[in-house]
Amino acid sequence: MIRLEQDGDVWTATIDRPEKANSLTEEMLTELARIAEAAHKEARVLILTGAGPVFSAGADLDAARAGLATSAVWERLSGAIAGFPGLSIAALNGTVAGGAMGMALACDLRIAVPGTLAFYPVMKLGFLPQPSDPGRMIALIGPARTKMILMGGQKIDHETALDWGLFDRIVAPDTLLPTALDIAADVLSAEHRHVATIKRMCRP
Repeated sequence: MIRLEQDGDVWTATIDRPEKANSLTEEMLTELARIAEAAHKEARVLILTGAGPVFSAGADLDAARAGLATSAVWERLSGAIAGFPGLSIAALNGTVAGGAMGMALACDLRIAVPGTLAFYPVMKLGFLPQPSDPGRMIALIGPARTKMILMGGQKIDHETALDWGLFDRIVAPDTLLPTALDIAADVLSAEHRHVATIKRMCRP
């Protein structure tokens, strides 16, 4: 349910469970974490995307109720993405919800197609957000807007997400991955150490 395409220094991981809105199981999260960790030494660009009309609805609800909501694998995954020394891009092919927000927030950039919604309904579901997610969200959009999402349960449309800085660009569906590759072109032509140094300099 996780597909990995390796094209030289570009790794593209695709969440491929469209019949379940790409909802995530512990096995899927573990595989994504393994990929992100391996990419540290073997890739310069890491792209995360989904199959079908939804990036990910977050945790599979049955799995969440069985303990996945508090599993350490979420932090393992987001930490591996955030620590990736190259350029990480969330290529959001559709709505990103719940715990799936964590991997998008951990990426360096988020590009999305029109109609993409972003929401994180932990308040309503009785779960807590993953520990690193609120801080990363605050760094992008500020504390009040973060509370709008996490406490107010608001669904943020793509135009608002772009205006707030939650998304970095909105592109047509057929140009989503080509745009990600275009953005990554300079990274792919530079020395790995140079890329890693500039990334460190860009940290808030």
